[in-house]
Amino acid sequence: MTEIKKKKSSVISDVRYACAVGATNTVVAIKGAVPIANCSPGCQLKTTAMLTFENGFQGSVAAGGGNMPSANATENDVVFGGIKTLDNLIKSTLKIYDGDLFVVLTGCTGELIGDNVPDLVGKYQKAGYPIVYANTAGFKGNNLFGHEEVVNAIIDQFVGDYNGEKQKGLVNLWFETPYYNQNWRGDYQELARILRGAGLEVNVLFGPENPGVSAWKKIPQAQFNLVVSPWVGVKNAEHLEKKYNQPFLHIPEIPVGEEATAKFIRQVVDYAGIDKQKSEDFIKSEAEIYYYYLEHFSEFFAEYWYGMPSEFVVTADAAYALAYSKFLADQIGLIPKRVVITDNTPQKFRPAITEYFKNNISEGVSIDVDFEEDGYEVEKLIETVEFTAGKPLILGTSWEQNLATQKNALFFEISTPSSETLIVNRSHIGYKGALQFLERIYSASVGGK
Repeated sequence: MTEIKKKKSSVISDVRYACAVGATNTVVAIKGAVPIANCSPGCQLKTTAMLTFENGFQGSVAAGGGNMPSANATENDVVFGGIKTLDNLIKSTLKIYDGDLFVVLTGCTGELIGDNVPDLVGKYQKAGYPIVYANTAGFKGNNLFGHEEVVNAIIDQFVGDYNGEKQKGLVNLWFETPYYNQNWRGDYQELARILRGAGLEVNVLFGPENPGVSAWKKIPQAQFNLVVSPWVGVKNAEHLEKKYNQPFLHIPEIPVGEEATAKFIRQVVDYAGIDKQKSEDFIKSEAEIYYYYLEHFSEFFAEYWYGMPSEFVVTADAAYALAYSKFLADQIGLIPKRVVITDNTPQKFRPAITEYFKNNISEGVSIDVDFEEDGYEVEKLIETVEFTAGKPLILGTSWEQNLATQKNALFFEISTPSSETLIVNRSHIGYKGALQFLERIYSASVGGK
């Protein structure tokens, strides 16, 4: 019999990402950068809500959220063209905002009607304004796609050419998409702290430790680019390799916990070719502190282990699904029952990610990963899971909360959207973040939530 392949629906429910124009949040994450949204009012409102107010209530800054300059394209712009509206918006934005970099992001309307945004922005570039454009129509992809498009646009149109020397020990950090994971700011800080502790100078391009656009101008001077993600940022690193003859190290796994972090540090230090004494001293110091706290935690675990979870389900983007699953399986000894990746991972990266889950999660542990972005299908996948030991743990989004209640499972949010959590500064990675991650899991166990 001929196998009938299920046709993928063109409509998805319970969405777990924003459209490409949501990369306005990528711009907001750069100190002194101002996004200019060339789209309809509803587009920007929905993407901003999805990535900030519905995702850990992260908040925004002066040029973000409801204060973001937007063309607010209407039917009139569709009929007669919206380039004049955008031109007036750019003029007003340059007068009002004291920005170091302006990024025009064009949504579906502008691209469908064929507005010549490159020529318009080029006029301002020739006049000396620090402004770039990026084509981020929602029909092209989600906010992760948009993020990579914006990064390459800034590199090509703002950073420009470079023929100087490379600085040994200086690394450009390409990590997760700003605002997409609710812990991104704390995670960036922890990863940068770890790399500095290992003896590297870190060029931080987003978040609280980003000094501004000067960090972007510094990109070509780095010895190499470090991509810590299964796929987001690889496109940018490949572009930088061609443009500046700048190599890159791609580490798919975000390190969580002492073992993974020590392995991560040694891999980066070996690649950089710097002296290992400082990194080994740092690993030793951090391990002592980490296991001090873990030893004290073990007393609690020994007393209450019978009420603790032993099986788990994760639904998240590829980066954090991999990081959390490995930590829970390899370091805590929990059994993965299902992992669902919801970020619409590009097809070319899926085989490698699938193989990682089969052979690199933990010794003797293998799991088939599901790639599914439709919330309806995600729910069906989790519903079919049969938990056989103790109270299960479900790590996911706000969409999984009711399902966790039905399954009588412990639950907390780790991915977009996250509407039940307020994030000021939190991390779940590295040395310090892993301990906070443990706190959340076992606090949920004790509290029964």
